[in-house]
Amino acid sequence: QVQLVESGGGLVQAGGSLRLSCVASGITGINGFGWYRQSPAKQRELVASIRSDRRTTYVDSVKGRFTISRDTAKNTLDLQMNSLKPEDTAVYYCNADGWDGHSYGTYWGQGTQVTVSS
Repeated sequence: QVQLVESGGGLVQAGGSLRLSCVASGITGINGFGWYRQSPAKQRELVASIRSDRRTTYVDSVKGRFTISRDTAKNTLDLQMNSLKPEDTAVYYCNADGWDGHSYGTYWGQGTQVTVSS
């Protein structure tokens, strides 16, 4: 059974930092590994992703402030978030594309809340 477990969310003042972590289990050969976020007023959007070849993608609004990294051996994914803004407030979800032993699929974590106060 594939599980993606996020941690590291919380409440922080604008300008502060948080580090999100995701641990993936029951999945191998992860190619795309990323963070999405969703707030009540918006659709879920890709925040950042990193492929198995280490190529990264960031949404424009977080470029220069967020850094995504992964440990392939440990199946972990981190998101360092600096200079946080109130508009970064959302539930952040870990996402992974990989094999569950039977088929290739896309998997999601349960989400972690990030709240940035002004």
